[in-house]
Amino acid sequence: MKTAVFPGSFDPVTLGHADVIERAARLFDRVYVAIVPNGAKRNPMFTDEEKLALVRASVAQLPNVTAELWDGLLTDYAASVGAQFLIRAARNATDFDAEHQLSRIYADVSGGTLETVLFCADPRYQHISSTMVREMVKYGQDLTRYMPRPAAELVKGRK
Repeated sequence: MKTAVFPGSFDPVTLGHADVIERAARLFDRVYVAIVPNGAKRNPMFTDEEKLALVRASVAQLPNVTAELWDGLLTDYAASVGAQFLIRAARNATDFDAEHQLSRIYADVSGGTLETVLFCADPRYQHISSTMVREMVKYGQDLTRYMPRPAAELVKGRK
């Protein structure tokens, strides 16, 4: 069984995230979306539980996808679910360079048991980031242009 983990802070989940998850669900038998804290992001808009609810609503139609919270070492989570692969995504060359470096770190820390699979962002979603979506939430914009509809419905009216 091919099992993959797609980690991220998902603050909030975007159409780009959902696209990567759907594509990964077609390639792997099992996909775990690991909502992990990002120490570089100081002021998250959503609690971990809210992020989990948003991701779960967004992947409900995918029977081989599970979303969970994790606050430990990502490689430990991957080992706990029997994953052989990490899913990462890149919107541009800057993302690619950072992801390439991370892939080497993940391979090293896992003792070579984890292979990183990098998805290139669909051009329709390259401009969408969680940071940008948080701004759209703050200003009451139509979120269905940036987030999966089930998640956008949960966030509607929040500022």
